[in-house]
Amino acid sequence: MRRASVPSVSKQPDFPVITDEEAAALARTTVNLFHAWVLTDGEARVLLGDMDEHTWERWKTGDIGPIDRDLRARMAILMGIHKALRYLFTEPGRGYTWVCKPNAAFGGHSALDIMMRGEATDLINLRNYLDRELLSF
Repeated sequence: MRRASVPSVSKQPDFPVITDEEAAALARTTVNLFHAWVLTDGEARVLLGDMDEHTWERWKTGDIGPIDRDLRARMAILMGIHKALRYLFTEPGRGYTWVCKPNAAFGGHSALDIMMRGEATDLINLRNYLDRELLSF
């Protein structure tokens, strides 16, 4: 059996990179979003990939520190969810409360229930669901 060679990539695709400064701003915004969603500290930490308690406590005071690429991606997805909700609901408060309300589309569970499973793919799937809802308008 002959093995196919993998072509070399001389240039990375032109995808935006979240800088350290942007990541810190994203973290501060995420803390504010979780406050608006009325999440517990435990829920917030799960959505951030099981962040340790000490780090979360530092974040809440504005002491962010280094952020790895997986956490940057999670926060970007969460902001995408927030943005979609802002488009779907003209009144921001409705979007904030929607996250915790039971939803027939999720078998009576809330969006938060879905996200609390803790997998990044659950966040992505929720984001995709909201994007499909936006397209149906």
